[in-house]
Amino acid sequence: MSVLIVIPARYASTRYPAKPLAELKGASGQSRSLIQRAWEAASAVKGVDRVVVATDDNRIRVSAEAFGADVVMTPESCANGTERCASAYDVMGSDAEIVVNLQGDAPLTPAWFVEELIEAMRVSPDADIATPVLRCDGRALNGFLADRKAGRVGGTTAVFDAHMRAMYFSKEVVPFTSDTYPNEAQTPVFHHVGVYAYRPAALRSYPDWPVGPLEQLEGLEQLRFMEQGGTVRCVEVQAKGRQFWELNNPEDVPVIERMMQEMGIE
Repeated sequence: MSVLIVIPARYASTRYPAKPLAELKGASGQSRSLIQRAWEAASAVKGVDRVVVATDDNRIRVSAEAFGADVVMTPESCANGTERCASAYDVMGSDAEIVVNLQGDAPLTPAWFVEELIEAMRVSPDADIATPVLRCDGRALNGFLADRKAGRVGGTTAVFDAHMRAMYFSKEVVPFTSDTYPNEAQTPVFHHVGVYAYRPAALRSYPDWPVGPLEQLEGLEQLRFMEQGGTVRCVEVQAKGRQFWELNNPEDVPVIERMMQEMGIE
């Protein structure tokens, strides 16, 4: 099955304007933009036919083309990354059988996260969309709780049934636990990793569906599929020693830079 990776990137982020162009310093001391690091993460995924950056901003287009990215211009009216992926798919006239949305704020996404997601879509014909989840260790969970205590939106958490079908996603930490966990301990909380794989039919339908109350409250695009009765398959992935964090706020820059230095990511 043919695979297209789309990296949606917009300049006018509410929480962090110009985020795709934010510079991140790696272990070698070299700085590269967030969008370039996301492109490099996508390009490392095996079995992908094409990778494109989808944006509506000329500054991002110029920056991306400068490091060799393939860029597709999409309308300003796209409300989220999924709508931008749908627009890019149509603008390109693509016939890819699986479309992956690798969000541009997750430069630490390991290639195997995406590869396992693609494989899950190939063997799960009932899934309209699939997305990875990563069991939090104590360090990650405590980071999420600290963000919420400080009034910041950090990572998204996921709950799912015994068949790995998503039950809910939230920017709050769910499920609730009153226990405390050491940094290296496993916890019952799963971090939703910001990657999606779609069937083309579901992706094309998405922009025509109304925004439901849960999507509006949480600001999470995947809830629109669930509110329309779609099946969202959660795919548990393993960190294999890699740390993972998304760039949601300016305060996340030093966190990600520290992780890149610890993992030796240049």
